[in-house]
Amino acid sequence: MSMRSPVHRPWTRMTTVALSSAAAIAMVAAVSLRSSSAAPAERGLTFSNASGVHRTIALTGAIDTGNPFFQELGTNGRTCFSCHRPAEAWSITPEELSARFAATDGLDPVFRTNDGSNCEGADVSTLAARRQAFSLLLAKGLIRIALEVPQNAEFEVDDVDDPYHCGSVFSSIAAYRRPLPTTNLRFISAVMWDGRQTTPLGSIHDDLLEQTRDAVTTHAAGAPPSASQLRDIVEFELGLFTAQVRGNGSGTLTEPIARGGPEALSHQSFCLGINDPLQMLPAKRGACLKGSSGLDPVVFTLFNRWLDADSPERTSIARGERVFNTRTFVIANVAGLNGGPQDPVQGPIASGTCTICHDTPNAGNHSVAMALNIGLADAAQRTPDLPLYTLRHKVTGEVTQTTDPGRAMVTGKWADVGKFKGPVLRGLAARAPYFHNGAAATLEEALDFYEKRFQLGLSPEERADLIAFLKSL
Repeated sequence: MSMRSPVHRPWTRMTTVALSSAAAIAMVAAVSLRSSSAAPAERGLTFSNASGVHRTIALTGAIDTGNPFFQELGTNGRTCFSCHRPAEAWSITPEELSARFAATDGLDPVFRTNDGSNCEGADVSTLAARRQAFSLLLAKGLIRIALEVPQNAEFEVDDVDDPYHCGSVFSSIAAYRRPLPTTNLRFISAVMWDGRQTTPLGSIHDDLLEQTRDAVTTHAAGAPPSASQLRDIVEFELGLFTAQVRGNGSGTLTEPIARGGPEALSHQSFCLGINDPLQMLPAKRGACLKGSSGLDPVVFTLFNRWLDADSPERTSIARGERVFNTRTFVIANVAGLNGGPQDPVQGPIASGTCTICHDTPNAGNHSVAMALNIGLADAAQRTPDLPLYTLRHKVTGEVTQTTDPGRAMVTGKWADVGKFKGPVLRGLAARAPYFHNGAAATLEEALDFYEKRFQLGLSPEERADLIAFLKSL
């Protein structure tokens, strides 16, 4: 089991801490970055990726590898670190998973049949069987989430087209989803893709405690952790900030006039509902004060001073940031936003921007818990490696097909079928593939989806600039 090596520089001193595989923290590096001058030391973890370099820092000043995050708290050898790797911006990627599979013949703890295999209890008796059993995990980094249809749901599962023939029962579904990053959590407004562990009135901190408890008892097949273990894990996660610090061609993203990287991000102000275009200030603890919301469409201000830079790579990033903030297009038929009479906006938004939904300043997620259906789980988007569920409304008889009912499996509401939250955008370059189901292998493919869905009409230059910007986050 290995991680990509942190990037070496003449002015960098790196201390590697060797730790036991049983604790699931083997090869975690404690990286101490020191400039050649007498500047104060910065501590964190730095890794290369296809677009350059990203770094994680901790508010405590060091990555605490003694934290229960890195310890086996269950019965199957897994830790939080099994699915949340710093080299992959605290998620997992097919590239790294394939390397782990090859190094361990598919016996690393991440390859467990309780949720890592396509079917529960899959045959893993041989190397070939294991490769087949974990094909979705290896190809797209997808973990299987078993969800029961809620009692009194407005719908029922009428049929299942299952490529793996798992013997599905119609009272439940298997959702295959990417592990969300356990970094930059200071900016999240909902916990989990479907918000199933987000409470209406509590704090995100409390929601994360419950999410961590559930992760240990399900993914790690363990008993509930102690209160102190839960607290330590959540505080560790909330102290992590990850962002790109160097780009291929553009060089450093953090100086002298740019504000990329995790240091600046760690000082970014945030409260629930900040900059929300719908001014839906929640009652949840941690919400902004009344009167402090209302959209400023200029959400990202990291690279605006590079518009006149001498470097063509830097000016491209700055132009891409401007495209993200200001390029207008029509946003229509987005369930949860303006897709029906129950939604907060009635009718199309004629002058929409990316920042209507990605409104959190310099983070890019939605600042309130607002699950949306942009069509990612529609039958038309299905790939042969995902199941297709036919849902029927119990009263009207209306039928829809989806690869993942999304938030509807939490609320039981027909209107919530296919809804998911948007993640924090920082550190994107290190954690492909994208979307909840790994549908886009690259940022280029992710943009292809948005161009088709919303008819963006980007010119080739605008498209290249926007991708350059996203890779710099």
